[in-house]
Amino acid sequence: MDMKAQAAQMKLDSSKMANQPVEVRNGALKAIAEALVLHKEQILNANREDMENAKELLIPEPVLKRLKFDEAKLSDVVTGIHDLINLPDPLFKVQMARELDEGLHLYRESCPIGVIGVIFEARPDAMVQISALCIKSGNCAILKGGSEAMKSNKILFTIIYEAAVEAGLPAGCLLQAEARDDISKLLDCHESVDLLIPRGSNAFVQYIMDNTKIPVMGHAEGICHIYADADLDIEKAVKIIVDSKTQYVAACNTVETLLINREVADRLLPSLSEAFKENKVLLRGTREVQDIVACDVATPEDFDTEYSDYIISAKIVDSVEEAIEHINRHSSHHTDSILTNNKENAEKFMQYVDSAGVYWNCSTRFSDGYRYGFGAEVGISTGKLHARGPVGLEGLVTYKYKLIGDGHIVADYAEGRSRFHFKDL
Repeated sequence: MDMKAQAAQMKLDSSKMANQPVEVRNGALKAIAEALVLHKEQILNANREDMENAKELLIPEPVLKRLKFDEAKLSDVVTGIHDLINLPDPLFKVQMARELDEGLHLYRESCPIGVIGVIFEARPDAMVQISALCIKSGNCAILKGGSEAMKSNKILFTIIYEAAVEAGLPAGCLLQAEARDDISKLLDCHESVDLLIPRGSNAFVQYIMDNTKIPVMGHAEGICHIYADADLDIEKAVKIIVDSKTQYVAACNTVETLLINREVADRLLPSLSEAFKENKVLLRGTREVQDIVACDVATPEDFDTEYSDYIISAKIVDSVEEAIEHINRHSSHHTDSILTNNKENAEKFMQYVDSAGVYWNCSTRFSDGYRYGFGAEVGISTGKLHARGPVGLEGLVTYKYKLIGDGHIVADYAEGRSRFHFKDL
């Protein structure tokens, strides 16, 4: 069966999936968590093979970090599944109840989106997180992982799928796309797939948007900023900046550009320079930065670059307003942070910076569904429609309107025989 036929069948199964009681969905998640632990050695062996193949192909170090799936990551995803089980059911929630007229009642109720296609990078943990989120939110999911993680994704999907179906979910709850041309075939499934969530480079996401009629939600590059304001704690600032850059250098919420207020540059930059050297971070600065510390030159292109590496660009600015203008011009609207003790400047920054996450005195690395208490995330959305920021359960549900009447017809209202008297119930 080809991709189009499989997606069409999945669309039929999506109504069954949408109406699975939360006890069945949570039971499937519990079974998946147990199966992952039970098959730990198979999973780790498959990932070792992927890692060895990737090293032979000279895959960059940041990609290798994303690809690695060891006991710690397995423990993290299993914990994430249990956290997801404990979250409230996002489905069948009455968001609005209104009486339009006597005996004519309107309800708005949450429901799954339906069939979601998720195309993600070489991260085996994403296979687990995305599957679990889609199951909890009652969605069917077509999953296409990066080729570098082929063996890891295969064993993970098999374990997850078999446990889910055995726990009572419909056969069409999950589908793994494996062939090279499956992405192009998936893009043509607009009659069956309700939403696409691509995770990858800006060029890749743009390609997806340009070549499908399916609605697309997601983000491409993560060009995140930190603005060091004049009034700050140097020690805290250095700690936050280093964490934002080095805690997981390949992540999309890693800081790439540092903006420093002129009044604090002479005090902050030397301390930062030492910390960067200790953590093997290459600093690229404008001429003014180079006048204070030794570093490589920053070109205009640096301020529009997601490095995904131990590199950071730096620029000196005169005010919070200049920092805001720079960020809104160069940011990917993912996550940007201000370091300051000045509440007025912090509030201005958080109001005027147009990003999905705006932070005050904390690391950009907090931008994550798990750290927000969402259980996990299918990705980060930098768009503004439907979902924004880390997309967890709430971002994977929509709503339907249910209208209950008793022989009501529109003609009576159009011709004046009846009148609406809108009243919230």
